[in-house]
Amino acid sequence: MRVNQVKRKLQRGEVSYGLWLTAGELHTARALARCGLDWLVVDIEHGPFDWSRAATLFAAIADAGCVPLTRVPCGSHDQIKRALDCGAWGIVVPMVDTVEQARSVVAAAKYPPVGDRSLGGALHALSFDTTANEYYERADDEILVVVQTESPTGVENADEIYRVPGVDVAFVGPRDLQAQMRTADGTEPSKEAFEAMLQQVVDTAAAAGITAGFLSMDPQVARQRTEQGFRMMGVGNDVSLALTQARSILETLRGD
Repeated sequence: MRVNQVKRKLQRGEVSYGLWLTAGELHTARALARCGLDWLVVDIEHGPFDWSRAATLFAAIADAGCVPLTRVPCGSHDQIKRALDCGAWGIVVPMVDTVEQARSVVAAAKYPPVGDRSLGGALHALSFDTTANEYYERADDEILVVVQTESPTGVENADEIYRVPGVDVAFVGPRDLQAQMRTADGTEPSKEAFEAMLQQVVDTAAAAGITAGFLSMDPQVARQRTEQGFRMMGVGNDVSLALTQARSILETLRGD
């Protein structure tokens, strides 16, 4: 059975870089999986994916030697089970605000006696290049469980959430966190308040012995965040990269 090198790298405290897939285009995913990124997240939460397309993308990413992850729409048992059974090597779960939610996420991702994930399927074993029986025996050690902290409530409960056995990464959703920090009249949080929230996530994750993650489209910001202590670093998404490059080319040609 293949080993989840992203999980091992993060356990060693190394930085791991990846990208979000939002368009669902197979050829783009195949190419990106071969460009040196450690992982790709198939964004089922916001992207136009059905399960058949998601399974195809997981397989293509894994076959290229990259780690296929997926952001599920929510932390329900059926969403997590199906994503893993379709061949994802890990899950990213949005809006985890309570310890109860975190425990439910881990339970859905782990087989008994640790969790309550049901046995079945075949695509998961194919994705890891192994037999179903070996997958059932070893999957708990290879599946990466990422919970997203995207609200002040999530930050407030972070110490309990991050200490749930089986949680590997606390990944900040920066745009949602900023939006959730708005006051009742719509006032945006100050830069200082937002940075304090981020530092609290980094410190709390470190104290709990797990990895902190962050998403930034700006490579300079991404470098600064890794220096701050974030180790699972998303560097953008497929559509944003294409748009950035296209705009840069047009600015050069038109002299705008």
